[in-house]
Amino acid sequence: MSQVGAVMLFGISNCDTVKRARAWLAGQGAVVEFHDFKRRGVPSELLDAWCTALGWERLLNRKGTTWRGLDDAQRAAVVDAASAKALMQSQPSVIKRPVVAWPDGRITVGVEVNERLQATAKTRHRPPKRAEDPGAAIRPPNFSQRLGDSR
Repeated sequence: MSQVGAVMLFGISNCDTVKRARAWLAGQGAVVEFHDFKRRGVPSELLDAWCTALGWERLLNRKGTTWRGLDDAQRAAVVDAASAKALMQSQPSVIKRPVVAWPDGRITVGVEVNERLQATAKTRHRPPKRAEDPGAAIRPPNFSQRLGDSR
């Protein structure tokens, strides 16, 4: 049972992207409930809702090692929502990760979550700008002209 206002994060516990998402959310002070596909399976009612909200094509990870490890016939058999859901139920690793259900009802998956994490990481870990060029004190005047730069 999920807590009211909690972020529901779905994925696989040893996935690096899921680990980053969990750490980022914890750092933001979010209450996070994690559902591990490998241990608890993929809830069919949620998979149906995600496919309706996002489309099965966005949920299916065709770049991962699990997809690439499928034989040609298995990959060719995924042609619609029903066949994609069947594969995602039997092979949860083909679902893009993480899938996040936000308290406001939004569902995000994979790249959307990664972009949010990367944007936050870039603004958080950016070194402060310096008022002056630190190399100016050690560079002689006309430095660029000595190198043949015609600026």
